[in-house]
Amino acid sequence: MERSVNVTVVYYSSTGTIHRLATEIGETAEKRGAEVRLVRAAELAPEAVVQSRPAWAAHLKDTEDVPIASVDDVLWADAVVFGTPTRFGNVSAQLKQFIDTLGPAWFSGLLADKVYSAFTSGGSLHGGMETTLVSIYNMVCHFGGIIVPPGGDLNPYGTSHVLGADNLPVGDIALQAAQVQAERVVRIARALKEV
Repeated sequence: MERSVNVTVVYYSSTGTIHRLATEIGETAEKRGAEVRLVRAAELAPEAVVQSRPAWAAHLKDTEDVPIASVDDVLWADAVVFGTPTRFGNVSAQLKQFIDTLGPAWFSGLLADKVYSAFTSGGSLHGGMETTLVSIYNMVCHFGGIIVPPGGDLNPYGTSHVLGADNLPVGDIALQAAQVQAERVVRIARALKEV
C-alpha cells in the first residue's frame, strides 16, 4: 500500500493566475493520493491600492475562504509547493514575507529533508520567471530541502504562465505542466518517506 503524503501548496495571487495554477497542483496531488492543504500568503498591499484595480479586489474577495498560510502548514507537509507571480524577477513581497516567518523553524532544523517545488507567472516571456523560481530554490537550499523541479522542455524550473499584454488566462499547456509537476512532487515525496 502506498504511504500517504502531505502536500502544502502555499501561494500568493493578486488577480487569479497563480490561484488557478495552485488549484490545479493541489487537485492533481490529491488525485495521486496526497493529503493537500491549499493556503495563501496574506495580502500586504494597502486597501486603497487593492481597490484601485478591480480584478485584484475581486480576486481577493473570491478567495477569502482560502486559509491564510501558517508555519504549521509547512511543518505538517512532506512536500511544499510555492507559487508566486514574478515581481521584477523575484518573489512577491507577500510570499516572501510568509517565507520569512519560517526562520525559527529553519533554525530548529524543521524545514530540512522535505520536498520543495515552485511555480510562477509573468507578463512577458523573458520577464524574470526563471529567476523567480531560482530565488525560491536558493531559499530551499538554506532550508536543507530537496528541490523537485518538473524538468521537461517547457520551463524545467517550474510551471510558468505568460500573461502577455492581453492578460491571457491560464491555458492547457500550463495546466498540463502543473499536473506533471504535482505528480512528480508526490511521487518523489512518497519515495523519500518510504526510505
